[in-house]
Amino acid sequence: MNRSEIEEKVNAFLVEELEIEEEKLVPEALLKEQLGIDSLDFVDIVVIVEKLFGFKIKPEDMKNVKTLSQFYDYIASKVA
Repeated sequence: MNRSEIEEKVNAFLVEELEIEEEKLVPEALLKEQLGIDSLDFVDIVVIVEKLFGFKIKPEDMKNVKTLSQFYDYIASKVA
């Protein structure tokens, strides 16, 4: 799976499941501050990522993931 496929899948579930406006989904967007992703949303994201990409997100892995681009990179590193 390449980077653009990962971005498409991630953006699709952020819009559909978390109801984030598509215009806000730019690579430099801050997950918490600009996209409004909170700890309850994160629980949903863990479940969705496991279903779509086949791996479990570890909370400690997400410590340094602040932007949407970093989130794409994290997923890419796990599915590569």
